Amino acid sequence: MSDKQAPQDSPPRPGELRLADDPAAAPGDASVVFIGRVRSPWTRREDCPKNMSQARERGGAGRVEVAAPFRAGLAGLERFSHVVLLTWFDRAGRDLIVQHPKHAAVARGVFALRSPVRPNPIGMHVARLEALDAAAGVLHLDAIDVLDGTPLLDIKPYFASIDAFPEAARPADDGRR
Repeated sequence: MSDKQAPQDSPPRPGELRLADDPAAAPGDASVVFIGRVRSPWTRREDCPKNMSQARERGGAGRVEVAAPFRAGLAGLERFSHVVLLTWFDRAGRDLIVQHPKHAAVARGVFALRSPVRPNPIGMHVARLEALDAAAGVLHLDAIDVLDGTPLLDIKPYFASIDAFPEAARPADDGRR
């Protein structure tokens, strides 16, 4: 059984809007290669943390397994304390363009949300790199907030000097838990 919810399996909540055509069924503009998989303790959508803070609170350590052809790309990564992972939410729907999260008072456009349900279900995760075995292609992470087996698109080093914006703000009423 797949965790992906097709449009007919999950009726829209009040205020939600579906795309006329499901992006998953359309021919693509680009192609991507999965370079590995993320391993996590989360096997069911309802158990998976909604964000990295929740994953850390729940002790959700994880690891990344990089496929053999891409392992040479890990050279030098051991010098960094944190990494940015880009993942493909392969079990998420792709057809909601306006969503009404259960915890929010109003519906919002998908680009104002961090939901995995989006036209291109790409996840971004910043994790502390606990250990790296480049030869085996294994990165050990302090936490991860994806389902076990989630495909990996890319790994980038995190630079606090250019990736962090202390003045960044979000709405006070965003309902985050």
